[in-house]
Amino acid sequence: MNATGITPSPLPVPPGSLEGLKVVDLSRVLAGPYCTQILADHGADVLKVEPPVGDETRGWGPPFDAKGTASYFHGLNRNKRGCTMDLTDPVQRERLLDMLAQADVLVENFKTGTMEKWGLGPDVLTQRFPRLVYGRITGFGADGPLGGLPGYDAAIQALSGIMSVNGEPDARGGEPLRVGLPVVDMVTGLNAALGISFALLERQRSGRGQFLEVALYDAGLSLLHPHAANHLMDGRIPGRSGNAHPNITPYDTFATGIEKIFLAVGNDKQFATLCRVIGVPGLASDERFVNNGQRTRHRGELKQRLEAALAKIECQPLAEQLVREGVPCAPIQDVATALSAAHTHHRGMVVEIGSYRGVASPIKLARTPARYRLPPPERS
Repeated sequence: MNATGITPSPLPVPPGSLEGLKVVDLSRVLAGPYCTQILADHGADVLKVEPPVGDETRGWGPPFDAKGTASYFHGLNRNKRGCTMDLTDPVQRERLLDMLAQADVLVENFKTGTMEKWGLGPDVLTQRFPRLVYGRITGFGADGPLGGLPGYDAAIQALSGIMSVNGEPDARGGEPLRVGLPVVDMVTGLNAALGISFALLERQRSGRGQFLEVALYDAGLSLLHPHAANHLMDGRIPGRSGNAHPNITPYDTFATGIEKIFLAVGNDKQFATLCRVIGVPGLASDERFVNNGQRTRHRGELKQRLEAALAKIECQPLAEQLVREGVPCAPIQDVATALSAAHTHHRGMVVEIGSYRGVASPIKLARTPARYRLPPPERS
């Protein structure tokens, strides 16, 4: 930190695709910080502005680093400079306006109406700073039956229907389950980064910024494929199917002689290859299993036949053979195994900045790749 309380800009590095873009990040928790980390990884100069109490995810642990900051915060805030501001103070709000005069993008996820109460709403800021792209992340949007209410990932998973299709079927004693990662928050952050990119591209033509909003509720509904498409076509109300796919068979976990394998067979050729490799080639010509529609209608019988053949085979060598012969499948690995895998290393998907370690950007641009310049900012 320097005398102004702001982390100094990093040393020069090869430019990213967003080099020169200045972003003021007022967001906290997940969707907003994930959005701005995407921008920062690709060269944007992101200033993370935290309230005096800090981003609450600093305390979302264990684990914690040596200075008491949780891994949760570390996973969402690299490549950002940091400062602290109390925006309830009019003097601090004037300081923010000075920052915005030099900024291209503002991202915030305050409770609806907060920025307007402070005189910093989109109508005011986009008029005062015509080139500013103002990105807002909300739970449900500003109006409508749920407008202005707070939104949280798990609650949106429940409300949007995601939990209703996740978990084991009733016949197995299942119940609706939250997806085991904050999928709604993360896809909201992705859509916010995409929307900001659209607005910046349009600004090149018009010379004008604009306001954009991404709501967790909308993002949750957008994830419902193919369940929403099925319902909108024939009115079916989808239920839970465990690891099985509602439209594709065999697309599920299957027991082998050692451990379970996940098969993701998407067409008849792949199915025929699977049957040949596991020693039951005749299944591919059985009228019950001759195409995907038939296989899905008879999925219970097919699973029994496949598992009977798989019981004599080890998972790992089978998975390696099937993939090389064009059949999508995989052993079921834990997080530690996935992060330490040779291909993870080859793809550069774990990044280190000093003592900081995190998952790298999955966006692989050829000329202007992501760069990792700064660990997450410390508390000022």
